[in-house]
Amino acid sequence: MARAGLNTERLTRAGAELADEVGFDQVTVSALARRFDVKVASLYSHLKSSQDLKTKIALLALEELADRAAEALAGRAGKDALAAFADVYRDYAREHPGRYAAAQLRLTPEAAAAGAGGRHAQMTRAILRGYDLTEPDQTHAVRLLGSVFHGYVSLEMGGGFSHSAPDTQETWSRIVDALDALLRNWPPP
Repeated sequence: MARAGLNTERLTRAGAELADEVGFDQVTVSALARRFDVKVASLYSHLKSSQDLKTKIALLALEELADRAAEALAGRAGKDALAAFADVYRDYAREHPGRYAAAQLRLTPEAAAAGAGGRHAQMTRAILRGYDLTEPDQTHAVRLLGSVFHGYVSLEMGGGFSHSAPDTQETWSRIVDALDALLRNWPPP
């Protein structure tokens, strides 16, 4: 019999909190059982495995990010939308480092189809429509933005920029300026 109060959603949220505290790689069903002071076996009525738990955390993180991005983008266009979108990812990574790492998890096609990844792509493409990019350049630009945002955030969170001037916020703002300029002047094929 399942312990009262434990369900898949509660366990997923607790797993996400655990990921933020100890790192996504350290999240397991065993670690979650210790958190609730229950036997591991009692969680298997809600979770199939540690990989299942990680997938659920990844889907939660993608949903949270999509919700934040949608709110930040409302009523914005062009560089203003680009900056708001970029800031959502950076802020989320700083506030929820384990969840941000989870959002990078490679999902099965079935899990990806059920998740918010499509919403992220739609929002990115909506921003790019303001720059008049067509295919395949729009796909190239989606990949560029994802690479720059994730690369910068990962390096910054890893301490890669902490030992030199200028301030990382100044660099972040300049990167967004540079991306805006590039998108407005996208090179022809």
